[in-house]
Formats: sequence, structure tokens, C-alpha cells
Amino acid sequence: MVVAGSTGEAASLDDGEYAGLIRSARERLPAAMHVLAGTGLSSTAKTIERTRWAREAGADAALVVTPPYVRPTQAGLRAHYRAVAAEGGVPVVLYNVPGRTGCDLLPATCADLLAVPGIVGLKEAVADPARLCELLALRRDGFALLSGDDPTACAAMLAGADGVVSVASNAAPRALARLCQLSLAGRRDEAAALDRELQDLFAFLGCEPNPIPVKALMARMGMLTDRLRLPLLPLSDSRRADCDRAAAAVAVLEARLSGTA
Repeated sequence: MVVAGSTGEAASLDDGEYAGLIRSARERLPAAMHVLAGTGLSSTAKTIERTRWAREAGADAALVVTPPYVRPTQAGLRAHYRAVAAEGGVPVVLYNVPGRTGCDLLPATCADLLAVPGIVGLKEAVADPARLCELLALRRDGFALLSGDDPTACAAMLAGADGVVSVASNAAPRALARLCQLSLAGRRDEAAALDRELQDLFAFLGCEPNPIPVKALMARMGMLTDRLRLPLLPLSDSRRADCDRAAAAVAVLEARLSGTA
């Protein structure tokens, strides 16, 4: 369970809210389900501090995005992640999303970081088959390669990735769980069919910056209140009909999959 990730407006949380979310997740989830807390900030020292807070609140591991805005070199990224892994107190999952951060964690840098004790995975949001092939060639036992891009997650898992950190799973958990099951089992035709069925949902969730569409969709489904913190605003009125259609489609799909073995 990812807590305080970008979809959850982590940047808008104060310290008490952040720790409270992690504690709440740890208290409610089975012990066998790990809590992965988003801890990445622009400063290495602050990232280490946030990672320690997450550990104290009950997190099992930290999802550490590349430092936003500051654009470190690849050598700077190596030093950053080595420090967080050494001093944060929990295992670290690297997170690369250059479209958001302005900083790209290259495969060659990942190759160096694979040898660092405590670094246990990578969430890769660059939807590039060539990048995926490079990363798959680097993997070792005990290191998980996770897609960070819903539209290409099925292809990534069929190619060998270990799973996905998904936006859509917040609104369609059964469908995304089933997509993972089919893909990881190598049931290519069934996985591809379900993936095609989900593409309209994925497209809607990308129609405005995340988390605006997914929160609108979940509110339409009665799961939460469609309220965001500035500078984010609720979904544009021109997209509301799309949201209604997505909610109806998700309801049908989730109901159909509710008894799937």
C-alpha cells in the first residue's frame, strides 16, 4: 500500500497529517501487507528526515522520488540515494518520473545503485520499451522493477516487470489486481484484452494533471469528497461528462470481476 504518494497530494500535507496517514494505514492493514511511504524531497537531508518519520510512524519502506526541481547530476543522484539508504532506516524504492521532477534517473545510474544495501526496487514512470529492456537486464534477486505508468503497465509486466504502482487502482482495484494477476502469470491474451478495456479509463485519468481526474472519479463513485488543495483545482466542468462515463464503466467492470478467481 503506497501512502503519501503524489496521487495523494503528499506535497500538501503538514507533518502531522503525513505521520497520521502512515499510522492509520499500518493500523488498518494486515501485517503481511507492506506500507510504502512516499518520502522524496528536493533536499537529501530533508528526505532522510522524512524517511525516518515514516519509519517511526510504521512504514516498512520508502518510495523516494528523484529530487524535484533541483536537477542533480547522475553522480548527485547516486550520492543522494546512497545517503538515504544508509541513514533513512528502511528499505528504499527508487522512483523515476522525469516529467514531474525535471530529473531522469538513467539505467546506468540504476545499475550502480543496485549494489547499494537497502535499495530494493524501482518505480519507473518512463513509458519507453527500450528503457524497460535496459532495466530488466539489470535486475537481481531481491530487487523489484515496478511500472509507474498505467497505460503501459500490462506490456511492462508481460515483458518481465514485477508489478505496477497504479493511479487507476484507487478507483478500479479489482480490475488492476486482475490485470496484474493475468500479466504476471503470462496469460498474454487475457491480459491484453483487459488492458484494452481499461485504456479509456487510463485516458480519462490523464486528461488533467494527477490527482485531479482520479479524485473526481472517486468522488463520483461515492468514495471521497472532490476537494483538492491549492494550487490544484477540481476537474474542469468540460470534463464532467467524461467523468460520469468513466464512473459508469468502472462500476460495470468492477461488478463483473467481483467473483473472478
